[in-house]
Amino acid sequence: MAAAPSYDELVAALAAQEPRATPASGVDGLRAQLALAVAAAEEPDRDALRVACRALARELAARVPGRTVELRVPPYAAVQCVAGPRHTRGTPPNVVEVDPLAWVRLAVGSLAWADAAGDGRVRASGERSDLSAHLPLL
Repeated sequence: MAAAPSYDELVAALAAQEPRATPASGVDGLRAQLALAVAAAEEPDRDALRVACRALARELAARVPGRTVELRVPPYAAVQCVAGPRHTRGTPPNVVEVDPLAWVRLAVGSLAWADAAGDGRVRASGERSDLSAHLPLL
């Protein structure tokens, strides 16, 4: 059995692929490993954090399609998800904004939605903005 790639090897491999990633890329095996490594890191590499955030946001949008809620992970990702009434202009009525590291930790299950919302790492507005039923993704 081959050894698992190191954190630095994952970062380099996935950062090189990122410009070719499509909105449907989602989370494959390497991106899942990277997301888990980023979630466990005290201060993750910026490229690794960017790749993990984008892949996990795409995965959420693929699993929970719709245009009712906008998930914002500045400066790395923004996707729309959750079925229901959609907005067409301006700020959507249901917005979730979360810092990048908290998003990765929510998506991999190492941070609970209630904890993140309670301490301000998640800012959610609108009656459909609670994404806890759709997390974790891994």
